[in-house]
Amino acid sequence: MPVAYLQEIFSSVQGEGPYVGCRQVFIRFAGCNWCCAYCDTPTEPQPATCVVEKSPGYRDFVNLANPMTPGQVAEIIRQYYNLSWHHSVSLTGGEPLLHTEYIKDLIKHLPSTRRGIFLETNGTLPDRLTEVITGIDIISMDVKLSSATGTPTPWDLHRHFIKVARQRELYVKIVVTAETKVEELQKAGELLQELAPQAVLVLQPVTPNCGVIAPPVSRVLYLQEQALKIIKNVRIIPQTHLMMGQL
Repeated sequence: MPVAYLQEIFSSVQGEGPYVGCRQVFIRFAGCNWCCAYCDTPTEPQPATCVVEKSPGYRDFVNLANPMTPGQVAEIIRQYYNLSWHHSVSLTGGEPLLHTEYIKDLIKHLPSTRRGIFLETNGTLPDRLTEVITGIDIISMDVKLSSATGTPTPWDLHRHFIKVARQRELYVKIVVTAETKVEELQKAGELLQELAPQAVLVLQPVTPNCGVIAPPVSRVLYLQEQALKIIKNVRIIPQTHLMMGQL
């Protein structure tokens, strides 16, 4: 039976992208294959415990031993949350696609949400996505611009990823900073227009962290204008859960 190291499990609202405000159960996997300068999540790949919030919004946390089986996670969710009034279960991280065998087993235990399984991913593991795509309903894919992450943009991986991800409902999220260049945003827009033109493109102004600076509003609006010349549905959506003080 597969096991995985998890960072946290909780029920809250989606804070990013076009599904902002939808209630979800979040399962946050530990470990990531990418390194972003602005990252605000723990990077420990094998934390000793997984933090579970029993009552949504009350911060009544319990710490459970890692690693955990899919059955254990499903039992925790049954014990504390009612899946029937959740929009979906969000598999987030870290990078969930590092754990494909685990995800395939876990999905079997989570049949009762309204919209199914919601995958949040950095969009760099297309072969891994192929392994689980039949069990995923909605994909939130990042495009990792080098001006924001500090590492070269993996254009070829993103291209291959979109080709797989477009089998499901897909939207693409790009974190933009004060350093984001029009040219790289245009390249991302052209890639999406070519491969998945119906997908929503979300520009997310970075939440300042580790010296990464957010762009002024005028710049974000300008970037949106340039992207709208290429793809028809471009939205500006900041991290709203941080505004609310939510997990």
